[in-house]
Amino acid sequence: MNEVIDQIATKAGIAPDLAEKAVGMILGFLQREAPDGPVTKMIESIPGASDLVAQYNGEETSGGGLLGGLLSAVGGGGGLMALGQHLMSSGLSMGEITSLAKETIATARQHAGDEVVDQVVNSVPGLHQFL
Repeated sequence: MNEVIDQIATKAGIAPDLAEKAVGMILGFLQREAPDGPVTKMIESIPGASDLVAQYNGEETSGGGLLGGLLSAVGGGGGLMALGQHLMSSGLSMGEITSLAKETIATARQHAGDEVVDQVVNSVPGLHQFL
């Protein structure tokens, strides 16, 4: 996975250790939010991604903070907002998060193919605005 993370980190312009955590959190979020079949195929296609999800999957589920909790309570997509909030609290700017998300999806396309990745992306409300 180091080669994949290094590639994503370089293209997104962030440190590899931060990229590793963020990619694990993003993939973990997608695993929870997207349909099992396509997202499982996507994650299993990326070398080492399953390990990252196992390591960082629960990172952003610790409540999502006040904003995430409020948005969830009113049905405002708190999951995606909570993920963004947690990534920002890890030291990423909104621009870095967007760049990292784009590079993660581009890498997923390289390994799993457009059809599978499109199924995942299209199944998560609001995700397109970050890609």
